[in-house]
Amino acid sequence: MALFDENTTITPAPRQRMSRRTITGIWALAVAMMMLLIITFLPTSYVVQQPGPVYNTLGSATSSEGEEVPLISIEGAETYPTAGALDLLTVQVQGNRERTPSWFELATAWFDQTKAVLPIETVFPEGETTQERNEQSAAMMVDSQQDSTAAALSELGYDIGAQLAVHSIPDGSPAKGILEEEDLILAADGQDVTDVSELRSIIEEGEGAPVELLIERDGDEETVEVTPEEATVDGETGWRIGVSLITDYDFPIDVTIQLNNVGGPSAGMMFALGIIDTLTPGELNGGAQVAGTGTITADGTVGPIGGIRQKLWGAQDAGAEWFLAPEANCNEVVGHIPAGLEVFAIEDLDDALAVLDAVREDGDTSALPTCAAP
Repeated sequence: MALFDENTTITPAPRQRMSRRTITGIWALAVAMMMLLIITFLPTSYVVQQPGPVYNTLGSATSSEGEEVPLISIEGAETYPTAGALDLLTVQVQGNRERTPSWFELATAWFDQTKAVLPIETVFPEGETTQERNEQSAAMMVDSQQDSTAAALSELGYDIGAQLAVHSIPDGSPAKGILEEEDLILAADGQDVTDVSELRSIIEEGEGAPVELLIERDGDEETVEVTPEEATVDGETGWRIGVSLITDYDFPIDVTIQLNNVGGPSAGMMFALGIIDTLTPGELNGGAQVAGTGTITADGTVGPIGGIRQKLWGAQDAGAEWFLAPEANCNEVVGHIPAGLEVFAIEDLDDALAVLDAVREDGDTSALPTCAAP
């Protein structure tokens, strides 16, 4: 307890004035905080690509009804037990044209090696809505499942009954009024065709000359002639007849792939490997965990995909030791392989099977093509 003389006057100490340097520092901090607040909410023109969920094609997935079902199920043929994993990789995109990431989120992603900052137009083209992109992605997934089934069954010696069908004909197409939707294209210039690549090759060889097409329409065969036009599609210039084509198959067995909320064609190769493993005795991967990505055509050709670096990190996080990458993506892979992951360069389904043979037999993988710096 302090005692004071009631007649004593206490004078408070004079308040010290802040120096000019201190005042300047406070104003600089305030401006910096305000700028940070502004850029946090300021719209950007970029999106962030990051690793997405990993799915084991030999495992289960959640159906549209919310039930756990085999990711690949087959009826009409004998199936065999599998083990380990044949993982397919996905990527997620943070942001869209309706809501882009903030500058703060972009800065954070820029210093994260598992993520990539991309101009928004490379993912969401101008004039295309998020819904339209999702619908296109879903359609590509359906096509991918068909092609992977065709590739797997062809590899196993099944007759898949492939037929090339006209899906759509845009206005202004050189085939408008000549071909119709659902026409089956049986031959071009006297050569049988069963897929798009065969037809495209014949058209390119003609260098703009009219191409004679044998088609089937409503059960009847007839011959028509279409004169191609030179056009540039996806940066590639060539001769086109201006139709969208799909390949219809008459599979001898029923293959069902259950994978909701995942789009695009990049799971094709891993679907094909999962189907082959399910239809053959023994374990294709020797019970190991192998991850991979890549499109696939009915003849087994493996094509490039997007987001390969993010998928590499997704594979490492999932625990995979081996990774099957499209050979065409190797230039993006070199120098960006996570520790503990061995990456093989795959051009076709036979390459992928050769890697799995070596893994299963605990053989020497050093002679196999890899995505490594020369």
